[in-house]
Amino acid sequence: MKKAILITGTPGTGKTELAKELSLLLKKKVISTTKYAKKYSLFEDYDEKKDTYDVDTDKLMSLLIEEVKKSEDILLIEGHLAHFFPSKHTSVCLVCKTDLPILKKRLEERNYSKEKVRENLDSEIFDICLNEALENGHNVREIDTSGSIEESVKLAIKILKKEKIID
Repeated sequence: MKKAILITGTPGTGKTELAKELSLLLKKKVISTTKYAKKYSLFEDYDEKKDTYDVDTDKLMSLLIEEVKKSEDILLIEGHLAHFFPSKHTSVCLVCKTDLPILKKRLEERNYSKEKVRENLDSEIFDICLNEALENGHNVREIDTSGSIEESVKLAIKILKKEKIID
């Protein structure tokens, strides 16, 4: 069975853009955990304070495992929940990290509330996605996405070659 490449990180760190560019370059399918959760109606209660929906991550991961199992190629799975995907089906977990002033600006440009900006900055400060990925037993590699997308893609390619995931 082929294994997935995970791209995770705090909202606003550039996961989606990185996944899109890698998908084009490597000719690999990318699955967004957010779009997948919407497609299969996996949103549960709405949290007004956090301005977000809770996702049934168990169901999401079960569906994603089936996608990986039936795929004849490596899949890219991106989203801030991607690191919950089981490590036994994963080649590498790329954790996107962004300098705080840049992240703050990106989140404000998305018109996030002050509370939601603060929550996501705190998540980045405390390395929530990174720590959860490590706790889930992933082969974790960090990618600084503070610069250009080209720089992030070059770093990701270098990591994937070093890990012998691509030639």
